[in-house]
Amino acid sequence: MWFFETLASGFQYPTDPGRLQLFRIVFGTICALRFILAIGQGGWDRFAVASLSSHIAAQRFGRRRAELLAFVYRPALIVRALAAVALTAGLAPRVSLSLVLAGAAMELLYLKSPNAVRYTLLTGACLMAAGDMGHGLTIDHGSSTANTWAQCVLVLITTDIYWNSAWQKIRSPQFRTGLYLAQWVHVYTQVRDQLPYRRQYAVPGLVRRYMGNLTDRDIRLWRLTAATVIATEIALPPALLTPQTMPYAVVIGIGMHSAFTYLKPRQLLTFSGLTVGTYLAFIT
Repeated sequence: MWFFETLASGFQYPTDPGRLQLFRIVFGTICALRFILAIGQGGWDRFAVASLSSHIAAQRFGRRRAELLAFVYRPALIVRALAAVALTAGLAPRVSLSLVLAGAAMELLYLKSPNAVRYTLLTGACLMAAGDMGHGLTIDHGSSTANTWAQCVLVLITTDIYWNSAWQKIRSPQFRTGLYLAQWVHVYTQVRDQLPYRRQYAVPGLVRRYMGNLTDRDIRLWRLTAATVIATEIALPPALLTPQTMPYAVVIGIGMHSAFTYLKPRQLLTFSGLTVGTYLAFIT
């Protein structure tokens, strides 16, 4: 297995630099979508005068720093979106990536649950460590050690994300028994017509009708779903690293993340897109 041979060689094992170059395109595309979507649904006016966000920022950082944040906020939204497009196109990739990461890090100042931001910064840092990110939309296939270190770290981060997620789910009796998923879908079914931003969630009607009533049967079905998710998260990293099982692992991983993203499109677009994109790093 190439990953362990790379570790044994002190990261001198040659890999295909095109893997990280293609990931750079995926990373830039996902970030561009995230940044553009962030402008909508009140994002552009987040720090408008007398807004709740401005009040919270003033309490957290002080009045002067909050005013500075409000002053740079809108220009930063534009710059980071343009930088993400430039990164995708391979125009001054390191400079573009630096602006993208700075723009993403800005969200740590005001988002309540910035997990997607942290994952963006981690994967972006791996990409920054690549010796050959390429230029333009051309992918250079070959064999070199330029991206070996970055590729290995990206594999480690994705493996940690999957295994840590599985461990947290195993430790949660509510998730493990299916009760959390059953309750979430049931509550969503009851209040979906009252949600201000309904497009942030997309639970299929078939699921709501047959698995959203909080019956014993529903809980058993969600328990099976929870066990399947845990087992998949544990099995995916080694399956992705094994050439014989990798094609199947990719299909299963894409299917799992597609289901997650379908349920919460706005919230999971970045995480699911970047995680599936890191599958490129598992290929030598």
